[in-house]
Amino acid sequence: MSLLAVCLIAVAIVFITHWLYRWWNPRCNGKLPPGSMGWPLIGETLQFFKPNSSFDIPLFVKQRMKRYGPIFKTSLVGRPIIVSADPELSYLIFQQEGQTFQSWYPDTFTEIFGRENVGSLHGFMYKYLKNMVLSLFGPESLKKMLPEVEATILKKLNQWSTMDTVEIKDSTASMIFNLTAKKLISHEAENSSENLRENFVAFIKGLISFPLNIPGTAYHKCLQGRKKAMKMLKSMLHERRMMPRKENTDFFDYVLVELEKEGTLLTEGIALDLMFVLLFASFETTSLALTVAIRYLSNNPLVLQRLTEEHDGILKRRENPDSGLTWKEYKSMTFTFQVINETVRLANIVPGIFRKAMRDVSFKGITIPAGWGVMVCPPAVHLNPARYENPLDFNPWRWEGGEINGASKHFMAFGGGMRFCVGTDFTKIQMAVFLHCLVTKYRWNPIKGGNILRTPGLQFPDGLHIQLAERRSTETESIQ
Repeated sequence: MSLLAVCLIAVAIVFITHWLYRWWNPRCNGKLPPGSMGWPLIGETLQFFKPNSSFDIPLFVKQRMKRYGPIFKTSLVGRPIIVSADPELSYLIFQQEGQTFQSWYPDTFTEIFGRENVGSLHGFMYKYLKNMVLSLFGPESLKKMLPEVEATILKKLNQWSTMDTVEIKDSTASMIFNLTAKKLISHEAENSSENLRENFVAFIKGLISFPLNIPGTAYHKCLQGRKKAMKMLKSMLHERRMMPRKENTDFFDYVLVELEKEGTLLTEGIALDLMFVLLFASFETTSLALTVAIRYLSNNPLVLQRLTEEHDGILKRRENPDSGLTWKEYKSMTFTFQVINETVRLANIVPGIFRKAMRDVSFKGITIPAGWGVMVCPPAVHLNPARYENPLDFNPWRWEGGEINGASKHFMAFGGGMRFCVGTDFTKIQMAVFLHCLVTKYRWNPIKGGNILRTPGLQFPDGLHIQLAERRSTETESIQ
């Protein structure tokens, strides 16, 4: 071997060694939290996406909490990340939005949701879009929407009661998607030649999967589903632009008015990305939460009995038993909201919420370097035995007398700070009205399914199949 070859090999070894050292020992103007950066570029991504079948804290986080504590460093999809399972740090991150931290997601997530999606926008632009969404999903709009939500749910429950079995996850997802799509873009699934939801189903299957964009992979199918859905939404927007309506009745109408304003901040790309995120978030998370609720109610007869008593009481107090649900009745559903909170606490549909440090942040003796990603882990907060006794038990009574609306250091299922989910009230209305209609008019028996899989997002690979039947007259006589 020539001297030149030996020198080149030596230089290569020195370069690779230095590169590995820098990867495993990142620079920091302070003390990084403990943890492992994994292998170069891949980091610990494979371990993060490893499936598990438990409602417990994700195994990836739980193992590292035992080894390193509630705050640790890692690397996911090529980016250095600080993971927070600490309630105080997680709360601080949400409260310091726009000052010390800002909303951020890895590039792979941005590819999925769009580079101009609401989660990637900051400051005034984010507040601008948030106010647009509240124009359709604010309290006054939701009051008007309540009768339509109840009518839609009653119609679907009646249909399902005539079937031998119904798979509740997919059925509720379809129901909620159609309702939301009608309010957002006046899309009538029954009268449309194109199946918009089908593209979202393909999108969801690869949403939280290993980011390998090769034909056949879940991630590739996810991107293709997004591409097709965005094409349909763009076509619908252009059709509406050609035939504008006199009154604003759906979200597209508000968008078109904003697009026509002189000096508007809104672009067509931002509007379409926003529409895509709203459609996805409104039906997928709610249908998962409802499926988890029915799974737990099926196995907890005392909770179901107490829930039924609350809703039977609502009917009993009515002057006209056949009248529809009122806003006052909805707001009176105290135990129902406890059930909803307990459901989303245990479901932990969102395994991680991402932010990025805008400057070096010191906390309890460790430093989060500027530019690093931060992942808040809600499951670690929601299943903390120091806060929740027997945290894996389904116990709605634990919320009795406490705050059941909003976010806190110990409850962040809907985010927190200025980015507290604007669709939270819409989600709660759908869940509460569904449970009201279900327990007052029907009984059900689980048939099969109900097993979960986390990858790390929540899935029901076998669905949850139930048999639905109308309540017998003897069961309803007591409320008349």
